[in-house]
Amino acid sequence: MKMIRPTLYNKFFFLLTFLIGFGSLHSQKKFTVVLDAGHGGSDVGANRNYSDIGTVQEKMVTLGIVLKLGRMLEKNKDYKVIYTRKIDEYPSLTYRTDLANRSKADLFISVHVNSSPSRTATAQGTETFVQGPNQNKANLDVAKAENDVIFLDEKDKENFASYNPSSPESLIALKIQQSKYLEASLTIGGMIEDNFVKKDKRLSRGVKQANLHVLRMNAMPSILIETGFVNNYDDARYISTEDGQQSIAESIFNAIVNYKKLVDRNQKEPEPEKPAEQPLKNDFRILLMSSPTKYTDEDPALKGLKYILPIKENGFYKYYYGTTNFASVKDTNLKTAKDAGFRNSMAISFVPNQSLGSGYYTLEIYAGKDKLDSKSIIMKTLPDMTRNKENGIFYYTHGKYKTLEDAIKAQKDLEGKGITNTIIEKKLK
Repeated sequence: MKMIRPTLYNKFFFLLTFLIGFGSLHSQKKFTVVLDAGHGGSDVGANRNYSDIGTVQEKMVTLGIVLKLGRMLEKNKDYKVIYTRKIDEYPSLTYRTDLANRSKADLFISVHVNSSPSRTATAQGTETFVQGPNQNKANLDVAKAENDVIFLDEKDKENFASYNPSSPESLIALKIQQSKYLEASLTIGGMIEDNFVKKDKRLSRGVKQANLHVLRMNAMPSILIETGFVNNYDDARYISTEDGQQSIAESIFNAIVNYKKLVDRNQKEPEPEKPAEQPLKNDFRILLMSSPTKYTDEDPALKGLKYILPIKENGFYKYYYGTTNFASVKDTNLKTAKDAGFRNSMAISFVPNQSLGSGYYTLEIYAGKDKLDSKSIIMKTLPDMTRNKENGIFYYTHGKYKTLEDAIKAQKDLEGKGITNTIIEKKLK
């Protein structure tokens, strides 16, 4: 069974900052706590009859503790308390979690009484559960014991009938759903167990993870507290008395207060809004490499990078990645290129819409050892191409453009006509 020692909550302090981004922790002026007295109504929960104590019923013990805890919290204007029940009735598990989520609560605390299989139990003490996908058999046994009441109403049966805490699918879903709040739940759980030990001088069995329905659907830090074993005489006597319930409520109350202080202390001041980034005067492209080889878009030599613009110049093909006039994007593009393996890549400045003083841009449509067939789609679409032969290779080019932007536009127009893999060539007179 996975257990976190109560005193370890100190190590989780810094992790609370992780939760600040979630509106559920800071969306209200008051810190909202949902208090859930486990079981109720026809669901008595764990119970045991003693000749000197009488009948100890989980539903009544949990209600007594929750009402005492709620009264303490309500005396502080910083807290808003919501009860899942204040009388001996049974709210469905669906209602309990829906109420907490609907209220955008900051904390959900469910109070319960434990029981072990043996009537002469030696098991004793408190333990607090947080939601966590754990396949340990002992944890699942606890989960199943708590989940036995799931079919008490049709709403619960409809929502949870397919849930199987042992299935990998359910465990994965639970992990994703609760991961945001796990660390905060461990923190408050550790504080409570620590108070039980130091203030109440009770035995703590620690903070544990189990797949409990009443926790698994809550979009907030959530814990389930087992306040003692009903079939352990000393525990049963303690939790059934007014003094015992008051001490338990005070330990939970003190933990909630200290937990809220941690949350408030770790709440970050909003960072001053950064001024909007101003565009640079020139455009920047990342020069990946210069090569005598012409590569197609999907060639492995380009290492999977997209948005590459090849420009031919003096017999070499220069491959440029991305284009931007923002410094931050330029830096990101350069890092992307280097990470892809182009260690010698660099940012090259281009003046927008700059006309070549002498020379022009043209489009290299085709390069190959054979002439293009006069009946080919390229020849039919562009009958006025210029053909040159160099070193046994035929080169077909089309158009003359004074700016790079004009050449890019013409290239895109040809792509729309089905002529692809053209190369912009820079011709200097």
